[in-house]
Amino acid sequence: MSASAGTGVFLLSLMSIPICYLFNSLIYSNRCSVFCFFPCSAEAFFFAWCTTVLILAISARFMLKKKAPVDPLFYVYAVHAFLSVVNLIIGLEQDNIIDGFVTFYLKEANPHVNTAHGHMISYWDGCVHYLMYLLMIAAITWGDNYRAIGLYWVGSFLMRAMVYILGNAVGKYGTHVGPLFILHLLYISVSVWACFRIFCRPSARDVELSDIEEAQRAGLLRRPVDLVFIIYLIPALAFCVFRGLVVLDCSSKWCQDYTQQYEPYLKDPSAYPKVQMLVSMLYSGPYYIITLYGLLVPGCDWMPDLTLVHSGALAQAQFSHIGASLHTRTPFSYRVPVDSQPVFLLVNVLYMLVPQALCYRCCTQPAFFLRTALEKKNE
Repeated sequence: MSASAGTGVFLLSLMSIPICYLFNSLIYSNRCSVFCFFPCSAEAFFFAWCTTVLILAISARFMLKKKAPVDPLFYVYAVHAFLSVVNLIIGLEQDNIIDGFVTFYLKEANPHVNTAHGHMISYWDGCVHYLMYLLMIAAITWGDNYRAIGLYWVGSFLMRAMVYILGNAVGKYGTHVGPLFILHLLYISVSVWACFRIFCRPSARDVELSDIEEAQRAGLLRRPVDLVFIIYLIPALAFCVFRGLVVLDCSSKWCQDYTQQYEPYLKDPSAYPKVQMLVSMLYSGPYYIITLYGLLVPGCDWMPDLTLVHSGALAQAQFSHIGASLHTRTPFSYRVPVDSQPVFLLVNVLYMLVPQALCYRCCTQPAFFLRTALEKKNE
């Protein structure tokens, strides 16, 4: 397939820059009513913006003609790439790095967008998700398998969606949910459908039978890297459960001291950190136990996929949590104290990076986790 399809998507995503600037300029010049039959509101801005995305996507589909990819996820990721650039613009304008692109939207949109957590997910979506969309679009264009990066995106997206939706519902801005939030749920629904499509794609692991047998004969002491991961998983499980207890208002002195000295952001009234820790406890906690089993018992062929989803989810969660804990949009009383920042960063960055290393080990050397054709046939 020609690379022109992927190039077209990349150019389409960059079109969001002049489009955002144009809509914002039209609204502030009081000429919005000429181009839109709705009053100058956030809903009108978002409606016009989504309509433009749809028109551009349809136009791109007709321009591609016979060269158009048959995979429907190509078009989903094309629109998502466009929206990711918009999110990056939102983050940059919130930091006053640029001005005049989404000023009206930031003033009129749901207040969740202007929180520290909303700020960090704008950057994550505008940088990391955008890169993943382009990589998956390139893989579709070239006919390559993109299941691995797709599963990483699945974990990242689901974690982002769960925390953002639940945080909006139960936090101090729960009464401000409006039409824009409903439109956001439509975006979530399409993305969840894409997640199921990725799960249904076949895996592309080709490992020799002799390599599988040799790897599975090796004991734990002959696999020092796996031993290190096993040792890490135990305190990681304890840390995950501990922070879950902290946000549940555990009366233990350890929990209270930890909140005051290291992570006061866990008590932020926006509820995003509370939801984040509860989701992590209910999701990462069982994962660590299952992963311990998978590293000890050979033939757990679900391990590479599971580590991909979890590492994506934890990367997104920790990036948002670390950034929001230090961000100036977080009230000063809930930010990490200056004296505690080195310990806070060391613990949280390690908590984020080690699962990435575990994922890399499972995906690049999967022989220990695979089953032979005979074992699958016997089942």
